Amino acid sequence: MGTRRGQFITVEGIEGAGKSTCMRVLTELAAEQGIELLQTREPGGTELGEALRALLLGHRHDGMGDDTELLLMFAARAEHIHRVIGPALERGQWVLCDRFTDATYAYQGYGRGIARGRIRILEEWVQGELRPDLTILLDLPVEQGLERAGRRSEPDRFEREAQAFFERVRHGYLAMANADTGRYRVVDASRELEQVSNDIRQQLRAFIGAIDA
Repeated sequence: MGTRRGQFITVEGIEGAGKSTCMRVLTELAAEQGIELLQTREPGGTELGEALRALLLGHRHDGMGDDTELLLMFAARAEHIHRVIGPALERGQWVLCDRFTDATYAYQGYGRGIARGRIRILEEWVQGELRPDLTILLDLPVEQGLERAGRRSEPDRFEREAQAFFERVRHGYLAMANADTGRYRVVDASRELEQVSNDIRQQLRAFIGAIDA
């Protein structure tokens, strides 16, 4: 009998939603269940991916074309899948990723207005049949998220976008979650940290329980 494929979990949400905290909570709970999660992020996850992340998030190339941005995202993703995500899953390891292709649909699709059919072509080309098994979507009002992000650090190239951009992004995330309730778990990230953390733990326990059933 071959090695059982690992599970692929992603965390999504707008700026200030608390993805870093969610990643930590998921990793700690998985460890309690005897599951080691390989943590990674997008854009990034490889040496090339991190270099592309710097180009995408930095201000050196402000005014970058929307198509350029989209293609750089998928270039980083192709390398990420080839070198990190794909091999780990084939080894039977679980992978936890801070953002994945849903972010591309939300930011470049809903946010920038790129036709989602064009994104889907790149998704199928780069990923084949690879899709997350579970996606935790941390949802909160845009104004609250941007206020949190502003306290955290200087804004990157995306964080300088107008509030209306992030309203479209949030709408996109929620639309995708409503269309795929089997994969998405929406967590109200506007609440106190303890409440959010408990909800995240509950969602992962349920996911693990369903696999083991």
